Amino acid sequence: MSSYYAEIYQVVRVVPYGHVVTYGQVARLIGRPRHARQVGYALAALPDKHDVPWHRVVNARGEVSRRAITDYEDYQRVLLEDEGVEFDHLGKIDLRRYQWREPE
Repeated sequence: MSSYYAEIYQVVRVVPYGHVVTYGQVARLIGRPRHARQVGYALAALPDKHDVPWHRVVNARGEVSRRAITDYEDYQRVLLEDEGVEFDHLGKIDLRRYQWREPE
């Protein structure tokens, strides 16, 4: 695993239960504000048996992003709902309510 991916995983690990972050937010937190897509690549590359709560990362619209694997978006939504995160009728999360704000 690259140190770049390790930085991404370290940030995602601290996102509390019942909260989400965006890909762009993770990128900013590691000092690479224009690397949201690379955050997605890093999460897609997670090895089996990891401890990274990847499901807590959503897009900037508060939506679960599409995946190459069929029905994986549904799985992510179930994991988030199990943590108490609510989706509206359009499938969006209210980021004002559920987005984790890192301590300053």
